[in-house]
This record gives sequence, structure tokens and C-alpha cells, in this order.
Amino acid sequence: MWKNTVDWFIYQILGLSKGSHITESLHFFIYDTVKILFLLCMIIFIVAIIRSFFPPERTKKILSHFPGVYGNIVAALLGIVTPFCSCSAVPLFLGFVEAGIPLGVTFSFLIASPMINEVALILLLGLFGWKVAFLYIGSGLVIAILAGFVIGKLNVTHLLEKISSTPKSDCSSDMPTLNWPGRIQYAKEYTIDIFKTTWIYILIAVAIGALMHEFIPAGFLVRYAGAGNLFAVPIAVLLGIPLYAGCAGIFPLIGVLIEKGVAFGTTLAFMMAVTALSLPEFMILRRIMKPKLILIFASVVGIGIIFTGYLFNFILG
Repeated sequence: MWKNTVDWFIYQILGLSKGSHITESLHFFIYDTVKILFLLCMIIFIVAIIRSFFPPERTKKILSHFPGVYGNIVAALLGIVTPFCSCSAVPLFLGFVEAGIPLGVTFSFLIASPMINEVALILLLGLFGWKVAFLYIGSGLVIAILAGFVIGKLNVTHLLEKISSTPKSDCSSDMPTLNWPGRIQYAKEYTIDIFKTTWIYILIAVAIGALMHEFIPAGFLVRYAGAGNLFAVPIAVLLGIPLYAGCAGIFPLIGVLIEKGVAFGTTLAFMMAVTALSLPEFMILRRIMKPKLILIFASVVGIGIIFTGYLFNFILG
């Protein structure tokens, strides 16, 4: 429905010719911008409704029963079972931070949520069976737990930005007594607050992704990330970062790359980078993290993805 509307606007109203790079970049930009902003607001709203039933103090109390590395394990497992992409996991991460949950535990959740993706899991299960699918889950889980544990030990809490308090967050202890109109009002205010601080950054990130989507052909990735290239996996990861998309959206390109001879571990690393290391996510994280902490997060996740890519290339090679 929305795609047809964008087609009508670009090809009928604007009268642009179909097939040119500029036209298709504009199509990508309009289509993905509205889709991402809509999904982001919808998911933030839903997360806020859920948070109204679980105020920060209650969440903190639950995770406080799992000290040390056990907290990382529980948070990573929670990240696996939540069907959220990286950008939609950020509001939950923010809630954890506001609740005073240890930073390393929150990172275990933030890393596991997009890295262990249900679409990728179904793809692996269909192509290679349970053994490879479980290996994918296991590697992502280990990365999330260890990365969160390491970040927690680095004592980088000072690299968090000061989070401005809102009346609702100050009164979070009253959330369990809210009626439904009150919960909806809280979710609405929370969504608007995040939208105001992130929309411009998402526009910029999607614009960059639109240009790269059209002006960097798949042949470029095949040429420089082929099976015989030792640096294929890190190159694929670097190229995947600006190309924000969901696994479902990137799946057709993954199929083409595998058909053209790119190693599966390389294509998997590319897909994981697209979904777990997206520019929109970094823009949202900038609201609560200083650049140095974002760099640490991106480096840890990037190393984990590269390790996974090499691991799959070795096992399936």
C-alpha cells in the first residue's frame, strides 16, 4: 500500500523516469524515511505502554536478583526473545539506564537484541539445519554476554550523557496505579520527546543509506568481499553499516550475494552489520551516550560480528 503511494507520487506527480539512480535513491529515501519513523514511533509507544506496567524500580529489583555475570546472561536472553531491531531496543536500553541497572548488563541486552535476529535464524535453519542455527544463537549469545561483561568492567558510566528527567519518569513509582488513559498519555509524551531529538538524525542517516543503496552496486561488494579475500568479512561489515534496513529488506541482496559466490559467513556478517550497527541506531544512542562510548559499543559489536563471519566461513567453507 505505502509502496504504491510512493510510486504514484514519484512517477505520476513528480513525473520522474523510472530506473535512474537519482529517482530510485529518492524512492528509497521517501519510502524508508516514513517507514522507519512510523515504526520507530509505534514501537517506542508500545514499549512505553509496557514500561508503564514495569516502572524502573520494579525492573531494577528483578535484575538485582542476578548479580555479576548472571545479570549479563539474563539480559542477553531477554534480548534474544524480544523481536526488536536495534533502533527499537534503544528505548528499552534507556529504561534500563534510568532504572540504575549496571551498564554492562544493559549492553548485553542491547547487543543481543539485534544481533540474534529471528529472520536470520529462520534463514539459517532452512538452509543449513539446526546445527548451524544453534551455532548462530550460541555465538551471538556469547558475544553479548562477554561484551556486556567487559564494558561493565571498563567502568565507563561517566561516558553516559545526563538524561533529562520528565514528570512521568520522576513519578515512575506511580505507574502501576495509572489507568489506561494515563498510560496512553505517558506513552504519548515519551514518544514525542524521543521523536523531537532523533528525527533529523534519522533523515540524514537514511539519505546516506539511499545514496549508497543506488550508487554502490552489488558487484562492488562481490569484487572486494569474495571468498578468496582474507579481509572480506571486515570489508562487508564496514559496507553494511550505512545501509540501514531490516533483515527482511536485506534478504534479497543476501540471496544474490550467495548466488554470486560470496561466502556465507561474509554475507551473514554483512546482514548483521546492516541490522546491528546502523547509523540511525548510533544517532539515537547519541542522545544518551558520549561519542567515545558509542565508539566502544560499535567496536565491541563489530569485532563480535567479524568473529561470527570468520567462524561461519571456517565451518561452512
